Amino acid sequence: MEDILSNLTIKVSEGLYQINPQTSKLGKNIVVNSVTMIDEIGFEKFNFKKLGEEIGSPEASIYRYFKSKNQLLTYLISWYWGWMEYRLVLEITNIESADIRLTKSIALIASNTNEQILIEGIDIKKLHQIIISESIKSYLTKDVDKANKEGAFHNYKQFVERISKIIQEINPEYTYPQMLITTIVEGVHLQVFFADHLPRLTNKLETPNYISDFYINLAINTIKGNK
Repeated sequence: MEDILSNLTIKVSEGLYQINPQTSKLGKNIVVNSVTMIDEIGFEKFNFKKLGEEIGSPEASIYRYFKSKNQLLTYLISWYWGWMEYRLVLEITNIESADIRLTKSIALIASNTNEQILIEGIDIKKLHQIIISESIKSYLTKDVDKANKEGAFHNYKQFVERISKIIQEINPEYTYPQMLITTIVEGVHLQVFFADHLPRLTNKLETPNYISDFYINLAINTIKGNK
């Protein structure tokens, strides 16, 4: 398994970078260290000057790879959803039951790792924290349509589409598969954030899987109740 992960390459749309960061040591350092910095100080305080000082490279060299810190954030988010789709395929392949595939898919969305896993040098645990707290900033902007044309959300869309097809297997007459999955994805992120920072906005339980249990129950009852 470690050999597979070490050779894994996540594809990200060419519109999300100026130079592919995975083609050089500097580019990889930019990506890897930006994850650490954004996780530690937050996206608002993060900038290319600070990143350049951290990696020992001129600020201008970072702009050769990404035209702005927003483009870099969008790259990281797209990379994350490419990684999640890879995990999804591994998780549900060769499982005949659509119900079980859906349950595993939602459990994957709500999963978190307490172990340090590095893929292409990227700390997955830290990237997941960025997704929880920062990902909404990548599309709630006035430039969202332009970013969409550049492929910013391609990996996210593919991830949602895979699970939507499972819902349609369970109930072909269900009208809102994409809406349901994106509601679950964004809802999971909010509930994790609320549990850590605004606990009165959620129902934090001692059981480790309470968020996934809630959304699995919601999804199954919604889909089958619509038959």
